[in-house]
Amino acid sequence: MKNRVYRFGILIFIFAGLFSFPVMAQVEGLEEEMGIVEHLDTIIPANLTFNNEQGQPVQLLSLINKPTILALVFYNCPGICPELLSGVSDAIEKMGLELGKDYQVMTVSFDPNDTPEGSVEKKKNYLRSHSKPRSAHWMYFTGDSANIYSLTNAVGYNFTPAGNGFMHPACIIVLSPQGKVTRYLYGTSYLPFDVKMAIIEAQKGQSRPTINRVLEYCFSYDPEGRKYTLQVTKISATIIIFFAVALFIILLVRSSRKKSKTQNS
Repeated sequence: MKNRVYRFGILIFIFAGLFSFPVMAQVEGLEEEMGIVEHLDTIIPANLTFNNEQGQPVQLLSLINKPTILALVFYNCPGICPELLSGVSDAIEKMGLELGKDYQVMTVSFDPNDTPEGSVEKKKNYLRSHSKPRSAHWMYFTGDSANIYSLTNAVGYNFTPAGNGFMHPACIIVLSPQGKVTRYLYGTSYLPFDVKMAIIEAQKGQSRPTINRVLEYCFSYDPEGRKYTLQVTKISATIIIFFAVALFIILLVRSSRKKSKTQNS
């Protein structure tokens, strides 16, 4: 009986593997190239140099002296970057904290071909609804590939070239006044309360994992339809593996109980 259970369990794992391996291998390969690996409590490197809107080189960390929302985008993005920046702009208006006093925003392009002139144009688009004095506290930066990859690697933001653009995740990162990663907020729109709490926690240096990480696992962004779609194959593969393992454990427990009863009788 025991041998039958083991054989049956092996067959289950083989079946689950054959069904899910191509899917999971493809997904894992993509996650290595594109996605977020949360690096909470990591301080961004001190030697990162980017160009500000005037084309002047500045050290990014030296400008962080208050909670900072870091938005990584590229300026010619046809998909989620404009929606992400609009989401940040909307949260700024609604969350009840003062930009420049309580926090600041940094938009950094991860495309080395973007220019300070492009920074100025993009900034105009997203600051029309904000007053001029506060615009100095939503800063835009461009840089070379070495500094870009040093920053994105430090915060766990993985992107990959695709055609004339990039495949990349939708996420903003909240930093403490010391430049420490304290929170990741996923998607392109943000509840003002969530952003406000993330900023308050960053001020205290408190880091928290994001529960919306589960949503990112289950949904992917469709740039053509400009919406999130359920990743059915990924979820199905996970469910099949889970039930295969659960069934195997149940069969082992039952076999163990029957063997125990036989020995006692």
